[in-house]
Amino acid sequence: MTETLHSQILGEGTPLLILHGFLGMSDNWKTLGNQYAEKGFEVHLIDQRNHGKSFWSEDFNYDLLSEDLKNYIETHQLKSAMIIGHSMGGKTAMQFACNYPTLVKKMIIADIGPKFYPPHHQPIIDGLNAINLNEIKSRNEADAELGKHITDFGTRQFLLKNLYWVEKGQLGFRFNLKVLSDKMNEIGENISASDIFNGSTLFLRGDRSEYIMPSDISEIKKHFPQSELETIDNAGHWLHAENPKQFFEKSMLFLKP
Repeated sequence: MTETLHSQILGEGTPLLILHGFLGMSDNWKTLGNQYAEKGFEVHLIDQRNHGKSFWSEDFNYDLLSEDLKNYIETHQLKSAMIIGHSMGGKTAMQFACNYPTLVKKMIIADIGPKFYPPHHQPIIDGLNAINLNEIKSRNEADAELGKHITDFGTRQFLLKNLYWVEKGQLGFRFNLKVLSDKMNEIGENISASDIFNGSTLFLRGDRSEYIMPSDISEIKKHFPQSELETIDNAGHWLHAENPKQFFEKSMLFLKP
């Protein structure tokens, strides 16, 4: 039996699936999700495998993540959907659109390109692995340990949203840290050289982010000939959190012209 991804569904109308990034979860998109729901979308905030409240698996690559999404769409009896994907979720969305183009009406890719990204999350993985969940008894203790590896407060807060009480006195992570630690190369993987999606696509990049560079535009156009690229001001890689107002405005202009 195929396992189905966990999701939170908000509002009703045109299906809009939202995919979080690496080590994130559906909750990260709740505020924006509610705004889209108010504009006539049935918003599906999805936890990808090994993240949030979705199932854990030893297997992890973008073909599988896009297949998970196909199974999700079939389970919820959606004919097709609009998709927003951030970072790792953007890679899933790109692969999904290339593999199952008839299921995608429009797609927004947030601050990631189709190219290969060398592993660059090692300090974060090291910091998370340094937290002994059998000894840590509070969020503050976890933050203190993580702080030895990650100085940025916002990044630590983002990661520690994944801490929860498995049972009284025992903290755990929502993400599958062991598998994600082992699959660092898969996270950065490029989509296949021959993959093409001819549907309507918007790439949004943060003006302070280096994930999409001017030199990447030809590669984006090769895989997504009908794509546009726009920039969100005063934002880095977490552009939807750093400038949610502009992210919402630009995405709405594209989703509902």
